[in-house]
Amino acid sequence: MNDVTFATLSPSGHTDGFARANLPPLATWPAFLFDLPELHYPARMNCVAELLDSAVKRGWGGRTALIGAREQLAYAELLARVDRIAHVLRHDLGLATGNRVLVRGANCPSMAACILGVIKAGCIAVPTMPLLRARELKAIADKANVNAVLCAGSLVEEVEALDLPVPLVVFDDPAPDALEARMARHGEPFAAADTAADDVCLISFTSGTTGIPKGTMHFHRDVLAICDSFPRHILRSQADDVFIGTPPLAFTFGLGGLLLFPLRVGAAGVLVERLSPETLLAAIAEHRATVCFTAPTFYRQMATQAGRFDLSSLRASVSAGEALPVATREAWQAATGLAMIDGIGATELLHIFISSAGDDVRPGATGKPVPGYQACILDAEGRPVGPGVIGRLAVKGPTGCRYLADERQRNYVQDGWNLTGDAYEMDADGYFYYRSRTDDMIISAGYNIAGAEVEEALLHHPAVAECAVVGRADPERGQLVEAHVVLRSGHIGSEALAQQLQEFVKGQIAPYKYPRAILFKEQLPRTETGKLQRFKLRTEAV
Repeated sequence: MNDVTFATLSPSGHTDGFARANLPPLATWPAFLFDLPELHYPARMNCVAELLDSAVKRGWGGRTALIGAREQLAYAELLARVDRIAHVLRHDLGLATGNRVLVRGANCPSMAACILGVIKAGCIAVPTMPLLRARELKAIADKANVNAVLCAGSLVEEVEALDLPVPLVVFDDPAPDALEARMARHGEPFAAADTAADDVCLISFTSGTTGIPKGTMHFHRDVLAICDSFPRHILRSQADDVFIGTPPLAFTFGLGGLLLFPLRVGAAGVLVERLSPETLLAAIAEHRATVCFTAPTFYRQMATQAGRFDLSSLRASVSAGEALPVATREAWQAATGLAMIDGIGATELLHIFISSAGDDVRPGATGKPVPGYQACILDAEGRPVGPGVIGRLAVKGPTGCRYLADERQRNYVQDGWNLTGDAYEMDADGYFYYRSRTDDMIISAGYNIAGAEVEEALLHHPAVAECAVVGRADPERGQLVEAHVVLRSGHIGSEALAQQLQEFVKGQIAPYKYPRAILFKEQLPRTETGKLQRFKLRTEAV
């Protein structure tokens, strides 16, 4: 491809140089691709001005932007709220451009407006999950060296426990010094901060599937790049779309799918907290949603209830966050008539970079590289391998990994490629098939066994609701295949059922892959974003 760009930086618009000083060394950055004309951005821009101010200038001010449980905001109303928040940050709190603001809240219009307000003010948003506790929040606040906190009033207890020496302002709260009271003193527009396209505007922390979250640093141009790749070419988003889903705004899957993508095209995003499979189905019907974002676990549970709801408005259902089992894809399509859009993304690259939709969907495959991205499979020595060989997934595109002051940058980026930590296989037609996380590949008696393949077999059994397969250390075989199984209602774990499941797997895949140990669980450990934490299963005592 053309227009491969290696790391260079424009003059920063930040007066606080923390972000630039804590970017990884330029030599450790990935190569960037800007070969599509829509990925060419001006050297100086503020991404919120491009998303929101430009929308109002186009005449979209009266269109619905955000739909919450208690309020609905048109584009002009959202812009006015964002401007007031920016005034509070810069004028009332005296923050400088480049300062970091930790934002804590559930999915709602206020949380969205706070994130946008921070960025428009020229500061750096550090969104955090609402279920994080004080110890986890402290690690984030310390690493990002935050200068202020915006927190939902209902979630302030854990932040107060930190006793941070920075301003703490609550929102969605009636207190006289809350954000809403402060905002009421500002009615004038806020001129977006003069920032460089490659100034950091967002620090997103990984969700911790490997146990140690990392801060990923994203530029203003990155925010627009994810809007101009996956939703433009795969979803084909339109102004009349209504986006809905479960991922938190503090998770880049949710930030893109529920806020940034709709704003880019003048569409609406539904932001509702604490959705269950049943209430998500009800919300799709109520709001006539057209695009849904959630994880495979939700789709699997929603498939059994879909017939009770009017889902005729839904045109696209996007699955990401973890591997999509074929059984889940088939169950959802049988229930709704919709072919699932699978996708793989990463916090490091901000959003989805491999996917397919419509007639391009190939069952079992994640898809092909999203326009704007390249991908290949590398062997252990970093050499590209051809079709039919399992290896390390390597990606490059308009976004890429830049860890905040973290030595693991050198592990994630090698020879210009982002190494996602996934084991994939590519076929002769260029489709990519997920096989495992690279640290989930089980080596037992000399055989390489992908845990995801065993999980796929188990999920076809009618007694299995969820499962996770890991390798357990064994003195004779090196590792044993160990399955952690959550049963459907009406089934009780027993030795007889364990043997039945083992024989069932042997009948579907090579017998050497069957789980030699099956542990029945009430639930599986997951992050707040719904990702399975296999490291906890590997390290727990038996």
